[in-house]
Amino acid sequence: TLASRKLVQTHLPNCHPIKSLEYGSEDLTILPNGLVIISTGLKDPVLPSYSDAPGKMYTIDMSEDSRMKPVELRMGRGFDLDSFNPHGISVYTDETVYLFVVNHPQQKTQVEILLFVEEDHSLVYVKTIKHEFLHRYARARVMSLLQASLVYYLDCL
Repeated sequence: TLASRKLVQTHLPNCHPIKSLEYGSEDLTILPNGLVIISTGLKDPVLPSYSDAPGKMYTIDMSEDSRMKPVELRMGRGFDLDSFNPHGISVYTDETVYLFVVNHPQQKTQVEILLFVEEDHSLVYVKTIKHEFLHRYARARVMSLLQASLVYYLDCL
C-alpha cells in the first residue's frame, strides 16, 4: 500500500535552497518575459509556521543566466504589510501587469489587486476585494472568476 512504501530521497545536484526563500513559497506565476513572481510567508492555522515575519512577494528573472537571486518587491502605500499573509497569486496582463493575491489577514480571506511596476521592482496597491463567499480553499475558483471580471473592473477605473 501507499502508506507502507518507503520513500527514497534523491539528490539532485543542481537543486539548492534559494536565499531569502528558505521557508518556501506558497505560489508562483511566470510572466511571458521569463520573470517569476513568488509569494512567501503563508501562515495557516493547521500547518507549522517557520517564520513570524509577514508575507512578502519576490521576483526571479529566469531569462538571465543568473544565480536565481530573488528580488523582494516593494509594496506601495495604502497597504497593510504587517498582516500580509499571501496564499495564491494569479496575473492578468494587457499593457500592464495586475496581480491578484489571495490574502488571509487575521485568518480571513480577501483578494488584493496590485499593479506590478517592473522598472521599480514594486507593487502598487489598487483595491481589496472582500466578500462573505470568499473562503480559504476557494482559491482556484476565486482567481478564475476575478480574472474574467477584471477587464470590466479596469474599464470602470
